[in-house]
Amino acid sequence: MAVVAFVFPGQGSQAVGMGHELALGSAAAAAVFATADDALGEPISALAWDGPEDALNRTENAQPALLAASIAYLTALRERLASDGAAVAPRFMAGHSMGQYSALVAAGAVSLADGVRLVRERGLRMQSSGSGRDGAMAAVIGLEEAALPALIEGASAHGTFGVANRNAPGQVVVSGERAAIEAGADLARTLGAKRVIVLPVSVAAHSPLMAEAAAGMRDVLASVAFQDPAVPLIANGDGHVIDTAEGCRTELVEHLTTGVDWIRAVEGMTSAGVDTFVEVGPGKVLTNLIKRIAPESTAFSLDAPGAFDRLAAS
Repeated sequence: MAVVAFVFPGQGSQAVGMGHELALGSAAAAAVFATADDALGEPISALAWDGPEDALNRTENAQPALLAASIAYLTALRERLASDGAAVAPRFMAGHSMGQYSALVAAGAVSLADGVRLVRERGLRMQSSGSGRDGAMAAVIGLEEAALPALIEGASAHGTFGVANRNAPGQVVVSGERAAIEAGADLARTLGAKRVIVLPVSVAAHSPLMAEAAAGMRDVLASVAFQDPAVPLIANGDGHVIDTAEGCRTELVEHLTTGVDWIRAVEGMTSAGVDTFVEVGPGKVLTNLIKRIAPESTAFSLDAPGAFDRLAAS
């Protein structure tokens, strides 16, 4: 029998139309979007389904819309499995960056309504935290792991700089002050990177520039009810197992200023016996990363044709 982990995508996986067809065919999925609308006091579902794209892509909108869509996929899956008299019990849940909030909602650590409100607040605070500093991020592709320390040391001479996401072998995202990112882009090419892409963002996510946002979220999270997760989660920064309410709360503060080590998270889950990863949400970003990190495992997205049938038959 397969040992399954549910993984939840982060910002960047949103797309206009996400979850619409799902909601039309599943009362449970439609109810998730209705709850999200009520929690925010505005129709985030309409933005997810109809756009416009530029409004959906704004951080404060993309994050709650994506969380709602991911939980809609999960709820529709559970509805389908129940109707077939089947069930899937994941060994772990893990989210990439903002996807960690989706994972916490899925694991029952925080309510859907609170989760949606929290990621809206997170997005606003991230934007505000970076407003006084010229932050930037860049994707570095094809750089050997051994060259990362030299990249960090050299770029840090120009300002705040660090690895925001260690996504897959040969694929990292760096974050920090724009001058350091631009210097780091040049240095990365010198060190052997195949491609360096400065991303079209103004927020240096997962860097010390998010310290103000982290402090603000610590205060916000202190007033929200958390429960021990029904399924253990995997931490973004170092891959440790999170199984307490307080551990969940701490994770959501710390991952704003520290990097996401997705390689370590996936390797930790495979070491614990996971052989099948199911991406719960729109797109297949994590599915593709996992296939590179753990090619011997099975990985697929619920957004793929036949995915629900595949799980129902497992």
